[in-house]
Amino acid sequence: MRFKLIMALVKPDLTSDVVDAAKAAGATGDVIMSARGSGAHETKSFFGLIVEDQTDIIMFLVEEHCVDKILNSIKTQAKFNEPGRGIAFVLNVERVAGLESQMDKFREQARENYL
Repeated sequence: MRFKLIMALVKPDLTSDVVDAAKAAGATGDVIMSARGSGAHETKSFFGLIVEDQTDIIMFLVEEHCVDKILNSIKTQAKFNEPGRGIAFVLNVERVAGLESQMDKFREQARENYL
């Protein structure tokens, strides 16, 4: 089994939509972290201090064969084609520990997707 990590960085009001879209496309779980940051279109200052917007970082550990479907679903639901809506990207995962109890389920899903 090969896994990838999909990360989506969005404003908190889009988090539920992104999670729902990813799960509908095959993601089985997520991790959400709150962060602060600014994009090219969002940097503001107030008396010389930079104002940073709240951002949620949503992570999905998924099987390699599910990546395109999940990423496209997230992109469409969050309207990433519009400026300031967020970004998503995929990282390679070298090793995974702690999923041993779910490996049979992953193998079955992989077989279903390739038939």
